[in-house]
Amino acid sequence: MGRTQQQEGEQYIAAAGQRAAFDRARAWATTNSFAAENFSAEQFSAKHAQARPSISVVIPAKQVAGTIEAVVAECVALHESGAVDEVVVVDAGSTDGTGELAAAAGASVEDEADLLPGVGEVLGKGDAMWRSLSATTGEIVVFVDGDTEGFDRQFVVGLAGPLIADRRLQLVKGAFKRPFVSGALRVEGGGGRVNELMARPLLNIFFPELSALRQPLAGEFAARRSALEALPFCTGYGTEIQLLVDTYLKFGLDAIAQCDLGERINRHQSLASLGPMAFAVARALLSRVDRLNLELAPGSDDFMALVGSQQELKSVPLVERPPLNSLAKVGDGT
Repeated sequence: MGRTQQQEGEQYIAAAGQRAAFDRARAWATTNSFAAENFSAEQFSAKHAQARPSISVVIPAKQVAGTIEAVVAECVALHESGAVDEVVVVDAGSTDGTGELAAAAGASVEDEADLLPGVGEVLGKGDAMWRSLSATTGEIVVFVDGDTEGFDRQFVVGLAGPLIADRRLQLVKGAFKRPFVSGALRVEGGGGRVNELMARPLLNIFFPELSALRQPLAGEFAARRSALEALPFCTGYGTEIQLLVDTYLKFGLDAIAQCDLGERINRHQSLASLGPMAFAVARALLSRVDRLNLELAPGSDDFMALVGSQQELKSVPLVERPPLNSLAKVGDGT
């Protein structure tokens, strides 16, 4: 049974001494961080693990004709080997042939508007992900993006693996290196701008036990269906951060893990497009802050910076000088 909202808030507040929370985050990163390379599809294929939970792979897609075939092909290969039970592409009415290409590559394709039409129009990626639960049956649901270049089936294996290995886990977030790539330009660590500039700072302030997550906004994650069906979904770009925070509040930190998927390259949005995304992320997270009546911890100067996969506390003090006109004038004896 889930806790009441008041109990959730009390549990969080009791655990949220800033330093203690950062210590807890570091300990979590040691015990609940995995690497995809340490799991194999054979370990949980139907042929070798009869008792494993059923697995659905869901690929939300919109105008990704250039990459969807390769992504689907890797996932379908897992299906054919018995490692996953279904591969479903949820298409956002693409006009570039995304749905047709996905179907030709072997996926089951659903138009997002056809799923749960009685609740109204589809309001973004998060809404499509929520509706996808009505079109899939797996006890574990693995979400992967359709616009990833160089997609590897190990992404799916790495995300599902920890859930199969540890029944206590409810959510596994992808962790990866994300360079900024545009034509011949490649900037290591230059991707994921909203992740670094919005999501992680806000988690540091309000939910510091989650500060060691490398990619809180990762669209690649896996979760137990029972957990997903017990949580609300924000309809737009706020989904990933909201599901992370809500999983933490409902099930606790130890129910969350992250898995290193190596490198992920996907299309980058313009700076102008990142504004609405950042707004949605902030609004989704701050709505949880508001419900729990959380306040900024006074005197907390620490920020959990990530250097590669390592955590490093950095002091970022907030110092305010008084209004200059409040100071005694030079030469004034008063």
